[in-house]
Amino acid sequence: MATITATARKPAPPGILTHRAVRKLLILALAAAILAPIAATQWPGATWPTALTVDVSEPLGKASDWIIDNRDTHPLFLYFFGHVSNIVVIAVRAVYLALLAVGWAGVTAIGALVAWRVAGVRLAAGTAAAFLACGLLGMWVPTMQTLALMVVAVLASVAVGALLGLAAGLSDRMDRVLRPVLDTMQVLPAFAYLLPVVLVFGIGVPAAVLATVVYAAPPMARLTSLGLRGADREVLEAVESLGTTARQRLLTARIPLARKELLLGVNQTIMMALSMAVIASVIGAGGLGDRVYQALASVDVGAALAAGIPIVLLAVVLDRVTGAAGERLGESGKSPVTWLYALVVAAAVALAGRLAGFLDWPDGWDLNIAEPVNRAVDWMTAHLYSGVPVVGGTADWAAHFTSWVLNPLREGLQWLPWWSVLLIVAALAWLIGTWRTALTAVLAMAAIGVLGVWNPSLDTLSQVLAAVAVTLVVGFATGIAAARSDRFERLLRPVLDVFQTMPQFVYLIPVVALFGVGRAPAVAAAVVYALPAVVRITAQGLRQVDPAAMESARSLGATSGQQLRQVQLPLARSALLLAANQGVVLVLAVVIIGGLVGGGALGYQVVFGLAQGDLATGLVAGAAIVCLGLMLDRVTQPTERRTTKKGA
Repeated sequence: MATITATARKPAPPGILTHRAVRKLLILALAAAILAPIAATQWPGATWPTALTVDVSEPLGKASDWIIDNRDTHPLFLYFFGHVSNIVVIAVRAVYLALLAVGWAGVTAIGALVAWRVAGVRLAAGTAAAFLACGLLGMWVPTMQTLALMVVAVLASVAVGALLGLAAGLSDRMDRVLRPVLDTMQVLPAFAYLLPVVLVFGIGVPAAVLATVVYAAPPMARLTSLGLRGADREVLEAVESLGTTARQRLLTARIPLARKELLLGVNQTIMMALSMAVIASVIGAGGLGDRVYQALASVDVGAALAAGIPIVLLAVVLDRVTGAAGERLGESGKSPVTWLYALVVAAAVALAGRLAGFLDWPDGWDLNIAEPVNRAVDWMTAHLYSGVPVVGGTADWAAHFTSWVLNPLREGLQWLPWWSVLLIVAALAWLIGTWRTALTAVLAMAAIGVLGVWNPSLDTLSQVLAAVAVTLVVGFATGIAAARSDRFERLLRPVLDVFQTMPQFVYLIPVVALFGVGRAPAVAAAVVYALPAVVRITAQGLRQVDPAAMESARSLGATSGQQLRQVQLPLARSALLLAANQGVVLVLAVVIIGGLVGGGALGYQVVFGLAQGDLATGLVAGAAIVCLGLMLDRVTQPTERRTTKKGA
């Protein structure tokens, strides 16, 4: 019998060329070695070459002139847009007059009773307190104006979004067609499409409502499509086996199964619509947004806060009520008869208030918070702006941040040759995704150059990168602390709620008061706006780490810090990447607002285009912001790869 001795071979260390990332970088390096000399010779210089730009100002200017010349005579405006405008005005006015006719007591009672029926006594008390606070702040009439506008805008957004979602949910082709449209509607800055809306409908309520619909309809469309596509297949097959038609299956099975997604879509639509309240005031929406905007113009922090608090209260109440309705959907609860009792009680309260003359909020019940708030802001400005010894004031911090961070970052980006910027974008996108991801990111960045706004876009990109860096550092640290302490998370939740629902214009004023005007306050405003989402997603991701993995680490004697670094953070990688992605998107959303306080670049161009009626400037800058958002989204959000395993 022969014996065979096999010598155990040690596995050879994998070669560096077998690593996926290294292979991608080598391919890009080879492409750069071939194409870069050609680009540098053919189009020398760092900035985007003029020969590769397309001037769209002339056709956009002609389109703007045609709209202005034909707005009062063309049949399209007289018999379509004119009727749409009249319907919107009539609907908003009808809701507003109904709210005034019910009176403050009736509106408060109706809101509280609806909240009680949907979510219980605690939320009913909170709803009543929120409406009473709006009156105490002297904002009852503006609150009713905003509520009337929001009712019409939300109903229209839900209707439009549901129809689009229905089409996308029932047809794969429509889903592919609508997806880029919905992406553009959500990413395009509101100021950018305010201008074409104003050109068609003029300054006033119709333009404000329709701009809100464009902004608030996409969440409803996406969630409707998601609900219809996620319906239980077994239930649908059972219904189909009964011989039902496609319409019957839709009405009796698919829509009922998607109720929670539909209600979540309504919730998100309400929040998006309220976030437009201040921006819509720029084109004549009136209400609370107009009060905030006027306060911004006069740098009156107290008046802005008095008008901003009711917007926050409305947003929190509506968010809690619709959220509770979604959670309790399908649960056995109060009988439908309680709705009748609630309506009877609300009608009785409204009638009693009307008979007692309690229609208008009494003037003597107003609580003036503007003066003490302004005194507090004046003290902060006097003592913090430049009066802090040793560490310096906030003005010094803003100046240092601008000179040490923003200026070098902007100059470095603008110093890079344009083709090297495209190469860097391609490398980053391909390293975390696929070649399609890289191609999309490069094309989005190249479109910015073709539009002729390369340098302003790099200026905006420098501000976004700086704001994202600060947001992620502070957000990750705060999110980790919230995930490790239940008490800290409970204390932090109302603060995050206020930050997320407070209109951007409101906290822009104290930011300007503390930091002055320039790019630094624009970055600070972006950080405040994006921070809550990063904190929430980070905390949630860390809390959802498998408890078994944590217990195993503890059993091995790992310290708290080791558990965080070696277990929680690696297992929560997807949530952290999502937090970074959302931080980028939300920071970019404040670029326009930052343009109002000295941020310059693309944000200023959009605002300038709206103020001057310059369609070309506003839309081109808005399109560049969309391209920046698309590029940053692809660079920060990994693309899942489908892998197939071959087995024997």
